[in-house]
Amino acid sequence: MRQFLLLLLVACPAAAVSVDLVVYGGTAAGVMAAVQAKRLGRSVALVAPEKHVGGIAVDGLGSNDVNNHWFRNEAAIGGLAAEYYLRIGRKYGQPGPIYRYESHVAEQVFGDLLNEAGVTVYREQRLREPLKSAVEWTAGTKSLRALITEKGERFEARVFLDATMEGDLLAAAGVETTVGREANAKYGETKNGIRAETTHAQFAVRVDPYRIPGDPKSGLIPTIQDEPFGTPGEGDSNIQAFCFRLCLTKDPANRIPFPKPANFDRGQYEVYFRYVRAGGKLWTPSPRLPNGKTDLGSWHDLSANLYGMNRDWPNGNYATRERIFREHRDFTQGLLWLLANDPEIPEATRSVWREWGLPKDEFTDHGHWPRQLYVRDGRRMVSDYVITEHHTRRVNPTPVADPIAVAYWPTDTHSVRRIVRDGAAYNEGFVFNDNAWGPFGISYRALLPRASEAANLLTASCPSSSHVAYGAIRLEQTFMSLGQAAGTAAALALTGKQPLHSLTYDQLRGQLLKDGQILSISMPEPLNAR
Repeated sequence: MRQFLLLLLVACPAAAVSVDLVVYGGTAAGVMAAVQAKRLGRSVALVAPEKHVGGIAVDGLGSNDVNNHWFRNEAAIGGLAAEYYLRIGRKYGQPGPIYRYESHVAEQVFGDLLNEAGVTVYREQRLREPLKSAVEWTAGTKSLRALITEKGERFEARVFLDATMEGDLLAAAGVETTVGREANAKYGETKNGIRAETTHAQFAVRVDPYRIPGDPKSGLIPTIQDEPFGTPGEGDSNIQAFCFRLCLTKDPANRIPFPKPANFDRGQYEVYFRYVRAGGKLWTPSPRLPNGKTDLGSWHDLSANLYGMNRDWPNGNYATRERIFREHRDFTQGLLWLLANDPEIPEATRSVWREWGLPKDEFTDHGHWPRQLYVRDGRRMVSDYVITEHHTRRVNPTPVADPIAVAYWPTDTHSVRRIVRDGAAYNEGFVFNDNAWGPFGISYRALLPRASEAANLLTASCPSSSHVAYGAIRLEQTFMSLGQAAGTAAALALTGKQPLHSLTYDQLRGQLLKDGQILSISMPEPLNAR
């Protein structure tokens, strides 16, 4: 009898979860899409590959890019994003918004939003591999019917939304995506593709790249790729470097000294030693967050960005991504120990690093280390409407007839590789602040795949955009706004029994404005006016 019951359980898997909207991806965009759709009366399942939802904000990124340059881009924050920052402020006893906070506080606020809205979250539910096997279609249509996870769970819906950084659901559905840098010629851009000159975050000192200094035949030291420079303006498959947003503390009562990894290999860090010998000053933490913490990033010439070592991530399977994660984690943990302890690092630098350590009260289920990499680049959807550099320009930008959010940031793309140029180590690919950019509206059409590919799918995190234009979009507050917009579109289409592609902009605009979303903004002052 017992054997019969076991066979029956195997033959009859758990019933599918059936809702109006399935949001796949536990990013900030995913949370806000789910909350918005639920607030608008639709049933929602947030299916998260992650255990902890909220994206990189709950895994180290606590200092948001808000009002931290000459312009005040706070003006673009409305709706759920504004509510989020106000709730953060209340957690710290402040009456207004706070843009710098601790990861565990961010997770509390995302959790509060989901719980209050009544969104059911299904955690640690990755799509089944291979990805194409993870989706089912309604027979004879281009409408998704269900997605299936590794655990065999089946989620049915009338509308689906991809909120991953990698675009995994888009890929599973066969929607056209791209990875890497387009050639400038493709969209008539000037900042895309291989950069003729990379000046931002370029090496401040000349670093010999060869194992035997001065001898190209001896090979290259670690972290430098052996490949030709290429032709400026041509495209390639390189993506922005990844790193960990290092949530560290200098509070002695909360600090765990950096441990020396068991597999530590001092030879992997030769570029740092040569940088110091050449007179370079290594990057160090400074308090940026409440309670003596920081969220140290890697926007310097030499820090923890591992250029060129993430190329297989976007299209990689889970095993490939786990390998890349481990490589970044092991290297970065070793680097922190080295910066605090190695005698070849100047004492002035070591003394600063010894004041810092891992926080006892963060990432307690993961050795006090962030559980995810800062994925700056993944797949980007390619639809009939593509956001390009032309939209981001201050002068004569491409007009947007149907804006659903505002991107208010320069075309910020980190370097994609570290190579040899003129006999020295060279970071190639960084694009950042110049006098040519301005805030711009993000078109609703950039969230929709071609109707011929998928009729009931949209994305809040992988908009149809070029590599360089995506650099202006990829901020957490912008992802939150895109999530709200996508959740609104899904809810309105469901309520009106309309296809996503037939939803009128007037309908969408009216609801977004009612809910406080910012849809347009004036150009900032030119840089040379300051």
